[in-house]
Amino acid sequence: MAVSALRKPDPMDVLSNSWYHLRLSVRHPQRVPTWDAIVLTAASPEQAELYEWQLSRAKRMERIADTTITMAVPDPQGARIGSGAATLSAIRALADYLGRNEPQVFLDSVNGEESYGSNIVNQLVKMRILLVHAGGDSKRVPWANPMGKAFLPLPYLAEEDPDGPVPLLFDHILAVSSCALKAFKDKGGLFIMTGDVLPCFDSSIMSFPDDGACVVTVPTTLDIATNHGVIVISSTRTNLCGSHKNLDIVEMLLQKPSLKDLENNGAIGFDGRALLDTGIFAIRGKAWQDIIKLSSASPRLISELLKRKEEVSLYEDLAAAWVSAKHEWLKTRPLGLELVNALGDQKLFTYCAYDLLFLHFGTSSEILDHLGEGNGGRVGRRHLSSIPASTVCDLATSAAILSSEIASGVSVGDDSLIYDSILSSGVQIGSRCVVVGVHIDQERRVYNENGPFLVLPDRHCLWEVPLVGDTGRVILCCGIEDNPKSSIYSGGTFCGKPWEKVFSKLGIRESNLWNHEQKQRYLWNAKLFPVVPQAEGLKLAMWLMGFNLDHNEDMLHLWENSQRVSLEEMHRSIDYRQLCAESSNHRSKLAAGIAKACISYGLLGRNLSRLCAEILEGENNGIDICKSYLSLCPNPQTSNLSLLNLPKSRAYQAQVDLHRACKQEQSANVTEESVWAAVAAETSAAVRQDLEDQASKPLNGVATQICDGYEHHQIANSQPLQPKRAHVELPVRVDFVGGWSDTPPWSLERIGCVLNMAIHLEGTLPVGAEIVVRSSEGILIRDDAGNQLHIQDRRSIAPPFHEDDQFRLVKAALTVTGIVNPSDKIMSSTGLEISTWAKVPRGSGLGTSSILAAAVIKGLQHVIGGDESNENVARLVLVLEQLMGTGGGWQDQIGGLYPGIKCTTSLPGKPLRLNIETVSVSSQLVLELEQRMLVVFTGQVRLAHGVLQKVVVRYLQRDALLITSIKRLAKLAKIGRECLMSGNLDDLGRIMLEAWRLHQELDPYCSNTFVDKLFEYSDPFCCGYKLIGAGGGGFALLLARNREAADDLKNLLKASGFPIKIYNWSMYSDRISGLS
Repeated sequence: MAVSALRKPDPMDVLSNSWYHLRLSVRHPQRVPTWDAIVLTAASPEQAELYEWQLSRAKRMERIADTTITMAVPDPQGARIGSGAATLSAIRALADYLGRNEPQVFLDSVNGEESYGSNIVNQLVKMRILLVHAGGDSKRVPWANPMGKAFLPLPYLAEEDPDGPVPLLFDHILAVSSCALKAFKDKGGLFIMTGDVLPCFDSSIMSFPDDGACVVTVPTTLDIATNHGVIVISSTRTNLCGSHKNLDIVEMLLQKPSLKDLENNGAIGFDGRALLDTGIFAIRGKAWQDIIKLSSASPRLISELLKRKEEVSLYEDLAAAWVSAKHEWLKTRPLGLELVNALGDQKLFTYCAYDLLFLHFGTSSEILDHLGEGNGGRVGRRHLSSIPASTVCDLATSAAILSSEIASGVSVGDDSLIYDSILSSGVQIGSRCVVVGVHIDQERRVYNENGPFLVLPDRHCLWEVPLVGDTGRVILCCGIEDNPKSSIYSGGTFCGKPWEKVFSKLGIRESNLWNHEQKQRYLWNAKLFPVVPQAEGLKLAMWLMGFNLDHNEDMLHLWENSQRVSLEEMHRSIDYRQLCAESSNHRSKLAAGIAKACISYGLLGRNLSRLCAEILEGENNGIDICKSYLSLCPNPQTSNLSLLNLPKSRAYQAQVDLHRACKQEQSANVTEESVWAAVAAETSAAVRQDLEDQASKPLNGVATQICDGYEHHQIANSQPLQPKRAHVELPVRVDFVGGWSDTPPWSLERIGCVLNMAIHLEGTLPVGAEIVVRSSEGILIRDDAGNQLHIQDRRSIAPPFHEDDQFRLVKAALTVTGIVNPSDKIMSSTGLEISTWAKVPRGSGLGTSSILAAAVIKGLQHVIGGDESNENVARLVLVLEQLMGTGGGWQDQIGGLYPGIKCTTSLPGKPLRLNIETVSVSSQLVLELEQRMLVVFTGQVRLAHGVLQKVVVRYLQRDALLITSIKRLAKLAKIGRECLMSGNLDDLGRIMLEAWRLHQELDPYCSNTFVDKLFEYSDPFCCGYKLIGAGGGGFALLLARNREAADDLKNLLKASGFPIKIYNWSMYSDRISGLS
């Protein structure tokens, strides 16, 4: 199944957006809705057990929220009952689960037939449930049967989490489906998808009926339509759901129609295409209530199906119950009358997803095509694997090697897939091959002195499976293009060869493979594969593929005298429990090797937290492995980490991650204090050249580290102060993009770039400080809330400063400027009176605290005759924030100290260098910006410190997604600068939207439901919006599409009832005044 990708969005971009939404919903389900339940259908109890394991793993790996109910439901007795009956069975199983596990929920019995109690019905009606049909066997992709096709490795976007698990098809299905919840709004319902197709589209813009079922369709060409299900909509295009919903009523369902059928039923649209049934259904309202009621009788209904050996399809039978034109036909089908009576009062609608692109995984060749080139380089090809140097092996760059260990002396050809395998020396894998679950250990292999140990020809598959009942293991093989469903008499092949050639070359007889009662003979039921030790199994596999024919009689004798299984028997005999254990232990071992190398070779560049999570998945005592790695970690107190180019903060964070993996929470908490002390010391050392030696001193606390550097700091003019006054007023800043790249330790190690602007609020400069030199000793501090503090002995001002100390900012400013240094006589007979004010709401996000610190430091430097340059003041503020324990970067003080719009770049080093570039824009553009941009206080008080700590920890853990996001923010700042210089505010708005998305990626708690609703309300009027600063509340920027939209939005917001305040603002372009 495929549709033209012409004019459709890049599937990688669609998936990236979907993954972003999935991560938000898992990390913050209270803000971004997640599924209440996720249910998978399975072919057998054994396969269901495998799926339960996969679902549990998905929760641990943060693919599914902890609050979501997950379950796998097998077809009863392992018999095929069809996707429609499986749907009813899955709903019934969920009801049974609720009856057993939820308080005040129970089952009733009415008229001798079990039915749901009202509590269960009410709960199911409200639940939003994702149902994925993943049962059945995979004849066309037989090597996927052990894992289930829904759990195929699909390393799209794997570079976003290189130390996490390999992304699976099911993971991407979860991502796409997570966006569909927006269409459910606050109501319950059932969302159905299939496990062997990945529909790449923005499911967040779908519309569903409030009452009824809805099938998602996509226009397709007629050659494709004739081989699949087709939806025919009403010729009048009647829309009974309201004009605001893009829905049509379904008039007819067609299955693999001929061209004549398409024409006669009016299925061909004006563009010459038909609507393809995607297999995606949404069932809501009364239709959902009807199917819940019907599912209560599913045990009886399915029992009837089993007796008759019949099936009920979701796409043909269940869907037909909602289409009146199909009712008479349906009544002739299994359970058709029951379906019409139970469901027939509701309608089937269709939502056409014009941009939907199908990625179908129906054959091995299709899977390799999807892993091939042409996806923008966003397919992971070396994920969580142990791979030797390119000088000792030959691995094609286009080959995908996932969760595998490759030894030297191995070759792998173009476009091949190696998954969950170990390949020892002497293995040659051809082009477009698939190797899954094959573990050829160096110690167990049998050497072949005359050539390679194992050769897999081009376009072949090889996989290994444990069998139940201690019957051993089996190695299986086939050709990529083999169709196991094709008869040996009508084009069937094995290993790419016609069966006649297989029989003649190998000497195999039909009677060896099928008994005389088997009339249908094809690869699927051929007893081909011997259950023998691995070494013999590999030899026989090569023989079956056409090698070792010189020893044909010996190989044939060994093969004939071995117990053999068919693909069909293998599918029923897989030891899923053993398979899961082997896979977990294999990946755990790989992760352990990567983690050990990361620690041993000094740079700690990998995400140990993610690797440890994988290590702990194994059964090989992962905690002991993590404990052993603690002893390998460099000790920041004794090691010379500068020789390793390793920051102490990173070394300590590695220890924290290992302690947590070892369940040593107390040790982790103690070490975490050293992490923050190291960050503070590294910031101080980078800001002041004369503190370069501080990062090598023992860490005894944040305050000690920073202040030690100021013990010998001498004020330039050490003469007693003369009467003097400094009055400093500063603007606040709004940031367009680039925040987080200015924050230590990022800015100490990597390039940062921020685009921000200084503004007046309500016609004033809202932040300021006044410092007056007094003739009397002591320091008097006042703030604009009427609080004041008199400090007689300046030597009593010493860090650490308590978080609740309302004057700690001024005390920290006195410390970093050196005024409280007892060795200086500058204040031997004089004192200071310091007043501060900030005429903005608390927690504004406008950089107020940093800008206030800049005002105080600038005023102090002025009265003592120190360096009051903006660059020096900005650096001292950075030190002050570390001293206060609030963290923070340089963008706030830069935004307030320098006028206008600035694009500021920081270059890591000692000292930290800032390149502040004023963005030259015309007065007309400034006027347009002032007219179109609304500066709005959301009323939500924010505190950047909590958000900042989370982001800094993720950076110190070397979280790849976070690093990629901050790099993108810094790049967007430069792109935004070009937009402003070219006068393009619309593009600036799009950059603001992307920046806001990236901020939520860094921390989903940077927004809340109130802010989400505010932005949703404003969206039709805006080309861009975001919260200012780190987020979490405070001020928002709303960039309207034009002046008229800005006026309309302002008026609507004032009348909307949102508890917000819209501020008058203008760009600040003057120089700082008031120093005297």
